[in-house]
Amino acid sequence: MILKKDLKKVLLKQQEDLQCDLGVEREKEIKILPKHATIISGVRRCGKSTLARQFLKDTPAVKYIRFEDINLTGFELRDFIKAEEIFGDISEGKGVWFFDEIQNIHGWEKFVRQLVDRKEKVIITGSNANMLSRELGSRLTGRHISNELYPFSYNEFLKLHKKEHSISLFDRYLIGGGFPEYLKSNDKEILRNLLQDIFYRDIMQRNELRSESSIKALLQYAISNTGKPTSYHKLKDLINVGSVNSISQFINHFETAYVLFELRKYDYSLRKQMINPKKLYCIDNGIISQNAFSFSENRGRLLENLVFLQLKRERKEVFYHKKEKECDFVIKQGTRIREAIQVCYELNADNEQRETEGLMEAMKFYQLKEGLLLTHNEEDQLKINSGLIKILPVWKWVPGH
Repeated sequence: MILKKDLKKVLLKQQEDLQCDLGVEREKEIKILPKHATIISGVRRCGKSTLARQFLKDTPAVKYIRFEDINLTGFELRDFIKAEEIFGDISEGKGVWFFDEIQNIHGWEKFVRQLVDRKEKVIITGSNANMLSRELGSRLTGRHISNELYPFSYNEFLKLHKKEHSISLFDRYLIGGGFPEYLKSNDKEILRNLLQDIFYRDIMQRNELRSESSIKALLQYAISNTGKPTSYHKLKDLINVGSVNSISQFINHFETAYVLFELRKYDYSLRKQMINPKKLYCIDNGIISQNAFSFSENRGRLLENLVFLQLKRERKEVFYHKKEKECDFVIKQGTRIREAIQVCYELNADNEQRETEGLMEAMKFYQLKEGLLLTHNEEDQLKINSGLIKILPVWKWVPGH
């Protein structure tokens, strides 16, 4: 519990933060619907609060509460009533409620549901998918709009630096990733500290986990082997921690903290999808470059991870394909696979057959007339018996180019 006079001082100070530099305009568009809460979720420090402030920049009477403020330690459900009284004194009209990193306040969804029922406008940010979805599901089913935000895309990276595309800039983005703070300072320590924060605060503390060293080893192994097929049994044997079920739970914690994503092999059987080997991809290439074991020279894996993240930004339903050969990504629309994508850093005599055969197998299996082979900086077309393979640089494939 917080005294009302102390809470008022904190909230008045926080209102000043709304006027901070709004930075690069994000490509993600959000909206507010009547009788719905707008949710912006994503990994820590990816710019969720900035996106909300950009959206609210011309909105009068924003009622802003940032819950990670140390001065709000001890904030409880009943303190929302005090906050409502304070904003009633200092704001004019209903305005918009903006709750930043609300997920650690026990029972927050009850107050938000009350606001939504009163037709008040509400924006919420949070960096833990599981905690947000659990509370939203219990009190706000059908009454919220979810938006996932990722670190900067390549186009946003260029806007930040106020430059046009060049291959050297693309290479900087490929290796350094898109976390805003890092891009502004170029301090690699930011990316190391960020992963530590995510690990301790969003994985260990929030899930009340033990076995810190083993779970950290699992996370680092997964980051170091981005895009490689693996299984829970293999991970259990490598890390020597708990059971297969424990490994599954740890991977789920990594996903809900938005640091890793699991990609399943496509199969018409959902059961087989669940038991087949998985691939794990990382939230950002800079996190990989600065935290993985000996990964820096493997630009092919970084390029593949970048493509995966772009597909996630576009909310694609993505799988990988493997029969006799393997294709990196197949995309499902409706009830069938509609696209097949292979990623190859540099196409040459040594790998052309392997890379194209995997793509051709996927095209044939899913009856596709066209496949896409994404590269670092090559562009071409290959006519094959079953159709056409377009070869395109990743930088030209991403939106905005």
